[in-house]
Amino acid sequence: MAGEWEETTLGAEVDLITGFPFKSEHYTESNESIRLVRGDNIVQGAMRWESVKKWPLSQCTEHELFQLREGDVVLAMDRPRIEAGLKYSAISKYDLPCLLVQRTARLRGGRRLDNGYLRYLVGSHEFTQHIHAITTGTAVPHISGKQIKDFAFTLPPLAEQKAIASVLGALDDKIELNRRMNATLEAMARALFQSWFVDFDPVRAKLDGRPPAGLDPATAALFPDSFQESPLGPVPRGWEVCSLADKIELLGGGTPKTSEPAYWDGDIPWYSVRDAPSEADVWVIHTEKHITKDGVTNSAAQILREGTTTIISARGTVGKLALIGTPMAMNQSCYGVRGISGYGDFFTYFALRQATADLQQRTHGTVFDTITRQTFETLDCTFPPANLTAAFDRTVAPLLAQIRANLYQSRTLATLRDTLLPKLLSGELKVNGVRAEGVADRMSA
Repeated sequence: MAGEWEETTLGAEVDLITGFPFKSEHYTESNESIRLVRGDNIVQGAMRWESVKKWPLSQCTEHELFQLREGDVVLAMDRPRIEAGLKYSAISKYDLPCLLVQRTARLRGGRRLDNGYLRYLVGSHEFTQHIHAITTGTAVPHISGKQIKDFAFTLPPLAEQKAIASVLGALDDKIELNRRMNATLEAMARALFQSWFVDFDPVRAKLDGRPPAGLDPATAALFPDSFQESPLGPVPRGWEVCSLADKIELLGGGTPKTSEPAYWDGDIPWYSVRDAPSEADVWVIHTEKHITKDGVTNSAAQILREGTTTIISARGTVGKLALIGTPMAMNQSCYGVRGISGYGDFFTYFALRQATADLQQRTHGTVFDTITRQTFETLDCTFPPANLTAAFDRTVAPLLAQIRANLYQSRTLATLRDTLLPKLLSGELKVNGVRAEGVADRMSA
């Protein structure tokens, strides 16, 4: 290895702080607030804000030390799992402003350590192995700031750090662009569902004698021009109010015997709630664990077809949804849901999204919140004619297809990044040995 690379530790090179114990009784939903970075918001290499908590802006001045900057690296300090990698991320401009919460750490590079390089150092296999070798705690494993600082590594010259971070960052920037594109596409599909099937905008337009906005004549003709009374209030004339259970088919899952090696590490993805995608990503295209055909045959698990089934988590973390992006099985804590009687698959997914809040209110159980088959029977919903849901599916299909394509591209880019990362960090591969045009080809594929 070149003599310019130096042995050092994170403690010698970074400014590290742990978060503040913000009191939950002061959390707010007001627009005059700032997001809090908790362990739940940090995933492997990214931030997720679906379950964000917020702090009043009026109380932020006393917590300036815990305000994060673009490029800061944050690390969840509880429940590190080696199977999925550590929960860490760099803070982007899209995440700001935000404050650091207790049981998370903020690392900021010093004079000799580039923040961009630090991001990939924390994401390296060597750092992950170091953390898991010294994790403390039994019920809730955790790590300390001192243990993070004790990590020893070889530091390249600053210019080389920046070059390495630039190559890897180009891949992550494209992954982030895909993520943001998916958020926009999903929001468009969800807004269309809201307009057609919740707010009834086309029906209201026809009632007022106006053509429904943005609809071709054939699709507009599928909507009535008046309302009728129902147990749920006024609904479009001719639409049906019935239980959710009347319009769906429920499929169960199963877990192969964990003591039987022949059932595991096969080529069939096996879904559990930890594999749930973000709401914007919609599709699940890969899972943490895989099973074999024998595992399927010798358990209650079954293979679900891609694009035709929505998975909903029914125990523990209730109501997480995913459209199946590749054939897979699932565990018994989930249901597979398919539309019946001609009801479209994408309509069924968004109908479940709309109903999730009601389902969560109807859960029951002593240890875990639970959705049962009876839960679906007690939830009444408004259903349009099946041909209208088919029209909805045709309209949103290109949006959802692009989301899935972006996910596959991002997964390919992440694999390339993860292949390059250890070679670049160790000096085995020099930056000038990485063909920039090859990376660009992968990014545009």
